[in-house]
Amino acid sequence: MCGICGEVRFGGGLPSVSAVSVMADALSPRGPDAAGLVVHANVGLGHRRLRILDLSDKSQQPMVDAALGLSIVFNGCIYNFRELRAELEERGYSFFSDGDTEVILKAWHAWGEDCVSRFHGMFAFVIHERDSGRLVMARDRFGIKPLYLADVDGALRFASSLPAIVKAGGVDTAIDRDALHNYMTFHAVVPPPRTIFRGVRKLAPATIRVYEKNGSFKERRYWDPPYRRQTGDAAISRGEWQERLLSALRLAVKRRMIADVPVGVLLSGGVDSSLIVGLLAEAGQRGLMSFAVGFEEANGEKGDEFVYSDLIAEHFGTDHHKIFVPSADLMEALPGTIAAMSEPMVSYDNVGFYLLSKKVSQHVKVVQSGQGADEVFGGYHWYPPLMSSNNVVADYAGAFRDRSHETLAAQLSHEWMPDRDVSGDLLEAHLLRDGADTAVDQALRLDSTVMLVDDPVKRVDNMTMAWGLEARVPFLDHELVELAARIPPEEKLRDEGKGILKDVARKVIPSAVIDRKKGYFPVPQLKYIAGPYLDMLRDALSSQAARERGLFQRAYLERLLDSPLEHITPLKGSELWQVGLLEMWLQAQEV
Repeated sequence: MCGICGEVRFGGGLPSVSAVSVMADALSPRGPDAAGLVVHANVGLGHRRLRILDLSDKSQQPMVDAALGLSIVFNGCIYNFRELRAELEERGYSFFSDGDTEVILKAWHAWGEDCVSRFHGMFAFVIHERDSGRLVMARDRFGIKPLYLADVDGALRFASSLPAIVKAGGVDTAIDRDALHNYMTFHAVVPPPRTIFRGVRKLAPATIRVYEKNGSFKERRYWDPPYRRQTGDAAISRGEWQERLLSALRLAVKRRMIADVPVGVLLSGGVDSSLIVGLLAEAGQRGLMSFAVGFEEANGEKGDEFVYSDLIAEHFGTDHHKIFVPSADLMEALPGTIAAMSEPMVSYDNVGFYLLSKKVSQHVKVVQSGQGADEVFGGYHWYPPLMSSNNVVADYAGAFRDRSHETLAAQLSHEWMPDRDVSGDLLEAHLLRDGADTAVDQALRLDSTVMLVDDPVKRVDNMTMAWGLEARVPFLDHELVELAARIPPEEKLRDEGKGILKDVARKVIPSAVIDRKKGYFPVPQLKYIAGPYLDMLRDALSSQAARERGLFQRAYLERLLDSPLEHITPLKGSELWQVGLLEMWLQAQEV
């Protein structure tokens, strides 16, 4: 796990070494173990390394293979790199290192664009071909690893985080109106290629892009699983689906144990993370470290789920660590949490993951985490009503959108309001495209390939990497997701959601963790905003910077500040936190 960055000048000329250095320095928390910078002709590549595989300097990056004329910077982990290496060695390739980075280089040389379809893992990489001058960039199927892009003074810059690009200077940081509409509609999700800044874009997941020497490029989506039943699926019994799913889960968890350092688990006490612990124990894992976090209660709402994480830890004998965060510590951690965000993210989970990751990084460098199960196996409340939907776009929007286009028009300042419902258009385009059998399938596909990427997945990456911690997500194993996409929706939606996953879990973990109210990462102080949290948001939204920006109508902000508890989104989020977080993030970027 690492941070990557670089600059290429397609029109000729030398790249800015200082700009690449600034970006690399900004990425240092992602890779605290080593740094490297390589300049060749019109290309400069920078890297920050977190040593997980091949701890020697042989896997140092940027990696240059002079014989093949290839250079690479890579962020992520290829779980099947040893199998691919053996296949490449049979083709005559020799290796000078023992990690996965060199395997990507050789795989590109051997198979070209098809190499990405062979990779099991999470990745964002950029390869420069010395002889052709081409630049290749790719991102994993779920966008677990980020890759941001910006055109600056005739150069293309890229980095693992948006703030790293901004810190190098010259970026157009004007607000993108359509992205702001997405942010306010989808609880901070801004789907690619947009970001909140007009001058910064991001490569979409499951995408490979190839730039020619003159700067022109072509890209393609290399993975797009069908959410429909295959021939013969109707004859598969419930029991057989369960066996197939359990087998796929075992393999997904096993794949993510590959490392030359210990691997732990983030244990919330919910079904998903508990199942990961159970499968690791089943596979014979010993001395497994597990970690849970809790917060003070607020407004009568409990701030931890230790009773369930304790149960799992005791049942499987993990080396368990509980972290309790007093309100004062939470407040103190918010600036660091916001600074760690590549893009503004409103989920209360952010500060939880940030503080948890700080503690976990003192013990291990790699953890497995349970993100993605709800989107893949139908765990959210808006899926069951879609079983009888005759208008998936309207019904999904009614449950998922924070506010309608018309409501937003009374909240955003007029100059920041698009003249059409760009977020509604996005929903329609994604939900109605071919490849999904039912309304539930359409919603699951949208959530697992779009909404998931720029909310929970990005959240986990940003908050763990702020402390040099690598997070792996077995529920987003692409073969597991391909299988889940075939499973009939009714099997997923049973038992108040994730029915078939719960069936499988009962074979592995105690039922007490399964037969409970759905849990989450509770941070009630940020849901029921009062006291110092309200003062903090009032200061941010009343600041000169916020007034000059003028994103929101003052009357709307005054209503939020006067009565925060009366303005809660359909998904139980605070409208005040949503607008205040955006302003605090923008101020953290000093734009």
